[in-house]
Amino acid sequence: MSLADATGAEHAPNVDEWMARGDDEDVLWSGRPRLPTVLPAVLVGLVLVAIGVGGAVTENQLLLLSFVPVGVAIAVAAYLRVVNTRYVVTDHALYRKTGVLSRHVERVSLHRVQNSAFTQGVLGSAFDYGTVSVEAAGGGAIDFSDINDPRAVRAFVEKQVGDDDEIPGTLDQWTAVRDEVRRLRTAFEHRSQ
Repeated sequence: MSLADATGAEHAPNVDEWMARGDDEDVLWSGRPRLPTVLPAVLVGLVLVAIGVGGAVTENQLLLLSFVPVGVAIAVAAYLRVVNTRYVVTDHALYRKTGVLSRHVERVSLHRVQNSAFTQGVLGSAFDYGTVSVEAAGGGAIDFSDINDPRAVRAFVEKQVGDDDEIPGTLDQWTAVRDEVRRLRTAFEHRSQ
């Protein structure tokens, strides 16, 4: 199973319409927030619609009908926010696109990534979704909110960034350094005596 399959990412993302990526930049992963995350807003919207219609019919209060467009607007806005949000990982950068009527695109180069983390709330832990947060050198951050399997996405981002904690050099090189330090210490100890 690939990362795309595990995280519900799209296999053939159409991101070039909003991304200004170079010819040598390949899309490695693309995703968006989980659609079920709109359910609380939809429930609030439905309650307002029910109050508006029910109150107008049973109480003969036409003013309560004003709850109907507010309830519908809340539900539609939450849905549009989710379907118009995209997250992309390329071999050069991380991207986040948001906006319903306008477009806002954030970009963080992989070489600037310093820290990453993932968080899951109670529902996120139960249904395996959460947020991946990435901090960049020189300020700035990017969040992939409400995505499937945030642990796997964070590990994937870290893999693209590279493991800077790795010690440079080979074992033979470090053995040679150790031997040289021992030789210098022995020479120093003989001079001190």
